[in-house]
Amino acid sequence: MTGITNEGLVLMGSAIGAGLAVIAGIGPGVGQGIAAGYGASAVGRNPGARGEIMSTMLLGQAVAETTGLYGLVVALILMYANPLIGRL
Repeated sequence: MTGITNEGLVLMGSAIGAGLAVIAGIGPGVGQGIAAGYGASAVGRNPGARGEIMSTMLLGQAVAETTGLYGLVVALILMYANPLIGRL
């Protein structure tokens, strides 16, 4: 009977951590959808302020997207660079 090796345990933990890090993409997606909905609603109520509303909305969406990108970067590091293997 074979047991779980240290490397296997680290790889398992890295895969679980990468999966959890990718879940961070849900928040920005929901937030950007809400912001786009409110932006469209605001433009519908006041078409003259379209430029200001759109620029503010796009800036907010760009800032919100950074959390999703950080989660993706962490997941990629855990899956492919795997800095934890060197510590065994």
